[in-house]
Amino acid sequence: MPIFAKLRAAFAYFNAAVPFRLVPALITTAVLVLLLLPCPAGLTPKAWTLVAIFLTTIVAIILKVMPIGVMAMMAIVIVALTQVTATSSKGAIADALGSFSSPLIWLIVVAILIARGLKKTGLGNRIGLLFIAWLGKRTIGIGYGLAVCELVLAPFTPSNTARGGGIVHPIMKSIANAFHSDPADHSEGKVGTYLALVNYHANPITSAMFLTATAPNPLVVDFVARASGQTLHLSWTTWALCMVLPGLVCLLVMPLVIYLLAPPELKATPDAVDYAKAELARMGPLAPKEKVMLGTFGLLLVLWANLPALAFGPAFTLDPTVVAFIGLFVLIITGTLDWDDVLSEKSAWDTLIWFGALVMLAEQLNKLGVIGWASLAMNDAIVASGMGWFAVGSVLLLAFVFSHYLFASTTAHISAMMLAFLLVGAQLLPAAWLVPFLLMMTAGSSIMMTLTHYATGTSPIIFGSGYVTMGLWWRVGFVMCVLELAIFAVVGGAWWKVLGYW
Repeated sequence: MPIFAKLRAAFAYFNAAVPFRLVPALITTAVLVLLLLPCPAGLTPKAWTLVAIFLTTIVAIILKVMPIGVMAMMAIVIVALTQVTATSSKGAIADALGSFSSPLIWLIVVAILIARGLKKTGLGNRIGLLFIAWLGKRTIGIGYGLAVCELVLAPFTPSNTARGGGIVHPIMKSIANAFHSDPADHSEGKVGTYLALVNYHANPITSAMFLTATAPNPLVVDFVARASGQTLHLSWTTWALCMVLPGLVCLLVMPLVIYLLAPPELKATPDAVDYAKAELARMGPLAPKEKVMLGTFGLLLVLWANLPALAFGPAFTLDPTVVAFIGLFVLIITGTLDWDDVLSEKSAWDTLIWFGALVMLAEQLNKLGVIGWASLAMNDAIVASGMGWFAVGSVLLLAFVFSHYLFASTTAHISAMMLAFLLVGAQLLPAAWLVPFLLMMTAGSSIMMTLTHYATGTSPIIFGSGYVTMGLWWRVGFVMCVLELAIFAVVGGAWWKVLGYW
């Protein structure tokens, strides 16, 4: 047998035997060539090694070398072995596992577990049928219904993860199931993929529209005030007033654009309304466990909206993750869910592993100075380039937004980079154009959540449900990010002119 034939046969055997895709694995391994390059000035060798580990992990996930949880575990193992974050193996493994104590990650896990109750009790199916009865003549109508649901909840739900992943996503899944669109039988393309994307992309838009719609927004207010020398202070009212018109345009356009980018197989569903009404009649009145589920969701909404603190004072403020655990515990002690339900929810525990690993990598990049180094390099490059003020503002905005590919938390990204970018803009832009720049950066701090399946707490919940492939998620995310930035720049810029902000 010729040598090349033997090599081909050996390759084929090895490719079939190993539990990973061999060619993508070789491509991913090639990323480690970064380690052979000189360490850039301003970074330590350990920081540069961590950059290579992070990029290798992201490429492995994109190319689907193995399931995403396995790739995340690979990152944990490599960080612990290379000791890039510590001086000992004990310290390195503590760093590698440190993010698993993050309240945000557990909020995601518990939200997925609570959503199981909607399916088990049948309440989710009932809610889905109600949506179909109201808007079900066309799939795009249901998409707009989900967007409206997000908009109504946003001012009162300071956790975008709780809103998009804990409240709206179970409703979306129930609607998809009512149309027999389920990843388990490869029928997600009927309506589920489209609705999941609408479910997700409504979340960053509404997060940009209200100060109380996502956790890091108050931090943005503080940074904007500091960068403007306290001349622009965004109260709840001024934030909403500035963002409501471009935000509404984005919500109006988004379901239609996604309809073009990821068209559902079922577009017109003329019989769906009659079917939904007949099914609701067959189901009859609410069952006791449905009432418990409905009451639990009402409790969650009241606590996530921080109403007790508003009524009785800040001592009654509860962290969103605490609220989620309360809801889960209520469902368990009432028998609505049992412990086997908790243990068998594979998507929750899979998300815990892969999202926790990505959060860890992002946090360590910041801790080792990689993010600060990148921000400073961007600042120096802009100053040295001599570019005009419009180009300066555009580059700062786009660099800030698209650097979110490196982050698994909007709060971490905003904390690490936003103030530095705002201060550079305040130094280099004409005073007359500073406010529009600050408002665009404010909008961008939420719009950047569109980009990846790990961009914010909501994304791993919806991505983990299996309706959207990673490639489609990233393609739609990039398009929607660019489109929404353009809408805020054009519509928002004109609106801010009318309001007298520039």
